[in-house]
Amino acid sequence: MKTFRLWLVVALMIFATFAFAGCGNSTNSSSTSSNNTSSSNTSSSNTSSNSAGKYSNVGIVLPTKAESRWPMAQKQFEQALPGATILYSNGDTATEKTNVESLISKGVKVLVIVPQDATAAAAEVNEAHSKGIKVISYDRLIMNTPNVDYYVTFDSVAVGAAQAQYLVDNAKGTGNHLYLYAGAPSDNNAFLFFQGAWSVLQPKIADGTFVIENSSIADSLKNTATLSHSQLAQIIGQITTNWDPATAKTLAQANLAKAKADQKGVVYVLAPNDDTSRAITDTFRADKDVTQIYSTGQDFTQASLQYILDGKQSMTIWKSDAKLVADVKDIVDSINNNAKPSCIVTTYNNGSADVPATKAPLTIVTKDNAESIINSSGLYKVDNGKVSPVQ
Repeated sequence: MKTFRLWLVVALMIFATFAFAGCGNSTNSSSTSSNNTSSSNTSSSNTSSNSAGKYSNVGIVLPTKAESRWPMAQKQFEQALPGATILYSNGDTATEKTNVESLISKGVKVLVIVPQDATAAAAEVNEAHSKGIKVISYDRLIMNTPNVDYYVTFDSVAVGAAQAQYLVDNAKGTGNHLYLYAGAPSDNNAFLFFQGAWSVLQPKIADGTFVIENSSIADSLKNTATLSHSQLAQIIGQITTNWDPATAKTLAQANLAKAKADQKGVVYVLAPNDDTSRAITDTFRADKDVTQIYSTGQDFTQASLQYILDGKQSMTIWKSDAKLVADVKDIVDSINNNAKPSCIVTTYNNGSADVPATKAPLTIVTKDNAESIINSSGLYKVDNGKVSPVQ
């Protein structure tokens, strides 16, 4: 496996050094976690709260427990913001709306929300804002409303670019078989991820290094360096996984059933995140005509880290929720103290306003560095080749 491009690694390391020296240091490691989390994943009141905590004026809406990232993020929130109320929307926009209404009725002063649907959530935050509630969009940007006060995020374009760069760095010769997959059309991040990936892949598609095997729309645009939002939407509509492993598996099966043997062999898979990456690569490995797979991911999940150590997934990107949560804490503390957050470094336009935003660092994880990063993460450890959570 080729070494990941030095310039990208160095840039990310430098950025991480300065970013972590900033507002992320506001995390209070001595915070106590709330202890009444609901075990249900079907009720709209999947709640964690401690009314006696310092941050009882904060309400947090997470999208689902079905993706391993979000229960892990919940633990980070409980440690950093004791007393905050945490609700799960269970992948449903109606439940999300109910959750926001519940938090408004509760009298929260700050709403932190990971929108299930970036456009539909606008109505919810408009209502919250009308009650004087400050709104923090977490990881996914809520679109088409001026009523988002802050956006806590990573550089999503850089995430997609890093995934694509890994594939480029491992390509050999020309005519390499490229299979493209994306997140959900309802998630603005899916557009940013693919935008970043396309910026790196497109020149290598145009020059014949890669041949797109599963998207006629992307192939028709192979000579277009910069895609419009409409063009991105068309491609994503054809290759969407909806962030769902079952959907990803079904799509991969359909792609392989349609592909001829000479469109397989050594394949390069742009998978949008870890959960879908495992579903896609499992499907590809089951095809007798596929001989080798280079695959991408993101989220640093335990299952995918094990896949990387076992040679079943090629890379992931660690986007530390601890860093994002620390940024949320910095913003909440600033709101409570009528101060300016120190972690705001940029803005993102959501179609209605330029939203003040953070830009947390990324860490690229491959088999070459996985064990070292895992053992230093504070989340997992490796023992005899097996990944397990740190207790």
